[in-house]
Amino acid sequence: MSLASESTARQGFRAADLALVGSGAAFLVVCSLVAVPIGPSGAPITLQTFAVLMLGAVLGSRKGALAVLLYLAVGFAGLPVFAEGTGGPATFAKVTLGYLLAFPVGAWLTGFVVERLGARAGSRAGARRPALRRTVGLGAVVLLGSVLGTVVIYAVGVPVLAARLGMSLAEGLAINMAFLPVDLLKIALVTMVAPAVHRAFPDLLNRPAAMG
Repeated sequence: MSLASESTARQGFRAADLALVGSGAAFLVVCSLVAVPIGPSGAPITLQTFAVLMLGAVLGSRKGALAVLLYLAVGFAGLPVFAEGTGGPATFAKVTLGYLLAFPVGAWLTGFVVERLGARAGSRAGARRPALRRTVGLGAVVLLGSVLGTVVIYAVGVPVLAARLGMSLAEGLAINMAFLPVDLLKIALVTMVAPAVHRAFPDLLNRPAAMG
């Protein structure tokens, strides 16, 4: 391949990555539109965490985290892209700030696990029924990554929630437990959907540094 064609290919990869990051941020905005407040804290049930875990599992650690960071930057800048149509500096006073700030880390960790263990799971599929075994193996990896990503989001979100409400960490954790059943359902959905996306688009996790 000539230097010119190689440079063009790399520019194409960068453009594709930017498009994926932008599309990922838009997907997170759409998932933020669903917001149902529950409990005394006023924190809503949303599809934000589903989108965060999905972006990490599908786009990988770097692009997934960048998509979430773009979403946060747009929201903190003032556009009403957060849950319940909120945005701007006032968001820093909300009880859910910790969850928002943890979203990029949750996406990165989920993607990191999928990147590191996903290929290994596929290589162990074997010759018999390889497609099915790859799907099951990758699903297990996505499940692990999604659980770890959720734990990280909780680890940051719960203490901030408790502090903003003037209660103990144990009380904040008890409030957070009301969201656990829905979050488990989100994890299950990510575990089912992400492997199907990778079957349809097997190059999503490729990184530019590995393409030169």
